[in-house]
Amino acid sequence: MLRTLFMLTAATAVLVAGPVAADVYKFKDDKGNVLYTDKPSTLPAERLNIQSQKTDVVAAQTRTQDEMKRLQEADKANQAAAGQAKDQQQAAQQSATAKADQCTKARQRYDSYMNSQRLYGERRYLSDAELDAARASAKASMDVMCK
Repeated sequence: MLRTLFMLTAATAVLVAGPVAADVYKFKDDKGNVLYTDKPSTLPAERLNIQSQKTDVVAAQTRTQDEMKRLQEADKANQAAAGQAKDQQQAAQQSATAKADQCTKARQRYDSYMNSQRLYGERRYLSDAELDAARASAKASMDVMCK
């Protein structure tokens, strides 16, 4: 808002002032430095032929508006990118939490298979071979889930 007010004030000043023609002089000071000014303090000073043009106020305003639009679009893009990064972080956190839960369940199942002497399955006790197979399956599942 403040920038827009400043730009309007500057544009009005250019319109009111109109074209200003000033001579530009080039001279060397006492220390040998080359200086450019419209009022030389010492003579001789070399008068430079500087060509200037009147500022096109409409073109300047158009450029300013285009720049403001570009900045707003860039800001929107940055906000969208920040939102996507936040969503990805949340998804990764949820995935990690889900994996940790699966690991905990796999460990509990494996511990129960290893610590029980007999397991009841399908309304009958499992044989030793079936129990060993169930234990091996629970171990493999735990190994996969708890990497």
